[in-house]
Amino acid sequence: MLNILKNNNNKIQGRLSIWLIKHNLKHRPLGFDYQGIETLQIRSEDWPSLAVALYVYGFNYLRSQCAYDVEPGGLLASVYHFTKITDNADQPEEICIKIFILRKNPKIPSIFWVWKSADFQERESYDMFGIFYENHPCLKRILMPDSWLGWPLRKDYIVPNFYELQDAY
Repeated sequence: MLNILKNNNNKIQGRLSIWLIKHNLKHRPLGFDYQGIETLQIRSEDWPSLAVALYVYGFNYLRSQCAYDVEPGGLLASVYHFTKITDNADQPEEICIKIFILRKNPKIPSIFWVWKSADFQERESYDMFGIFYENHPCLKRILMPDSWLGWPLRKDYIVPNFYELQDAY
């Protein structure tokens, strides 16, 4: 069962959003996804303190981290899915955090120091989208060769003509 509350702007807030407001932590509720998972938008500069707050709240498992290009020439997004794992939990609490950043200076503080499982996931987002995760211990390409130019999953990416396409068969 979801604990929800409508604020004075008729935005629906979930349990975590209410807890964050109570502790004066900045965020923007984005509602719930089709599975009823609360989604919040966080500013990049607020992310380190909010990440620690999420861990204190009980979100002890980083289920996934990914990134996407919102639109060509527009914003990039880094998305985190957390789960609160407890003993005998039939329905563990989950949360989705979205951080939107400008592509001109795509920097987000790394959460590796809170959740070690963010290591390879943040590296993949760096490799494919060029999002720099500040204070990451080993932020380097993980899928593409070190000599690769650009960020191949950005919508405005143009494949350089000097890379030889390999036959996949």
